Amino acid sequence: MENNTLYLLFKSARPRQWLKNIALYAALVFSGFFFYAPSGELPYFVTVTIAFIIFCFLTSSIYIINDIIDRREDQLHPFKSRRPIASGKLSVNTAVSAVCISLGCVVLGLFLVGNPFFALTIIAYFALQILYATQTKNIAILDLLSIATGFLLRIYAGAVVVNLHLSVWFLLTVISASLFLAVGKRQSERTLLKGKEIGETRRTLKRYSERLLDQYTGMFANATWLTYAIFTFERESVQPEGSFLRVFTVLPKTLQSQKLLMLSVPFVIFGVMRYLQLVYEDNKGESPEKVLLRDRPLLTATCLLGVIIMVVIYVL
Repeated sequence: MENNTLYLLFKSARPRQWLKNIALYAALVFSGFFFYAPSGELPYFVTVTIAFIIFCFLTSSIYIINDIIDRREDQLHPFKSRRPIASGKLSVNTAVSAVCISLGCVVLGLFLVGNPFFALTIIAYFALQILYATQTKNIAILDLLSIATGFLLRIYAGAVVVNLHLSVWFLLTVISASLFLAVGKRQSERTLLKGKEIGETRRTLKRYSERLLDQYTGMFANATWLTYAIFTFERESVQPEGSFLRVFTVLPKTLQSQKLLMLSVPFVIFGVMRYLQLVYEDNKGESPEKVLLRDRPLLTATCLLGVIIMVVIYVL
């Protein structure tokens, strides 16, 4: 019985959603400080990893809180009704105890990091998610903006914990991508709930017509790859050294672009196009992290994107 309770708690914690917390590494990767270790301090990678673990505890706590708040509505949903709390397999009291323990680990982690700005970011993220769970998720447009702000706070958390600068264009990319994913999620929810009473499961869906969601999808899909492309073009030039310098002496000037990060742009465009295909043709946009893990072309493109970024910034 005890093992079953632990399994149900683990399921409610949504470990698959921890994938979103990888966003904390974004500023570290693009800054060029991924392998940097200040004298007498922890390497930046280790510090951000601690922040990542803290966020995993925090986000799991929030998911359990959401399940407690939404358990009545979830019981009417075709898939969410299977969740441990909504189905009655996990008691509310047990879930509340798990939340208290998890939040206690978050507080402990904040003392370990000892960064007041990171702590403020954590508090802001928690407040935003509670506000979303109780209010803004039922208000059209504000629900999408809340989701985007959550991703933005993840990015800022990873930056402030090691005091790194963030490019404005990169922040615009994050906002555009998160809105794109949020709209795709709403698209899939509308399709899944066709023939059912939408207002009983997700009230805000009544305020989004299919035509409006199509407009939003196209707008944020374009904004995502365009802002990322501008970010790669605006990034500081790579200074050729060593063996890389010899390559530059061979290539014609036409090909001697120092904006090599733009090589990753086609993979971002492919990712956007593939995700649109999955949303419109296969109706798989309700869970973006599940799509990323299960769709081989999208996962391959994402991995290649990561490899190109690391090679361009840290090898060439």
